[in-house]
Amino acid sequence: MRGMQDMLRQAQIMQKKMTELQEQLGERTVDASAGGGMVSVTVSGKQELRAIKIDPAVVDPQDVDMLQDLVLAAINEGMRLSKEMVEKEMGALTGGLKIPGLM
Repeated sequence: MRGMQDMLRQAQIMQKKMTELQEQLGERTVDASAGGGMVSVTVSGKQELRAIKIDPAVVDPQDVDMLQDLVLAAINEGMRLSKEMVEKEMGALTGGLKIPGLM
C-alpha cells in the first residue's frame, strides 16, 4: 500500500510541475518569418498569434496573393516552432513520455 501512496504523491507532484510549465510556456513566445523577413509573426506557447509585422515594401495592391502566401507561411512556421518548443519542454519534464492531451 505504501508503494501506491508514493506513486500517487509522485503523480501529484508531476501534475503540479506540468501545470506550472504550461503557464510559463503560455508567456513564452517564438518568432518566425517568411519572404526573407518581409512578414514576421510572434506566437505564444499556447499557440496564440501575438503579433504580425509586414514590411511596407511587400504590400503591392497588384499582388495581394503573394502577401497572403507570406502571411500564411509565417503563421504556419510560428505555430510549428511554438508546438516544437512546448513538446521539447514537456518532454524534458515527462522524460519523453507522451501524455495524451498535454502535447
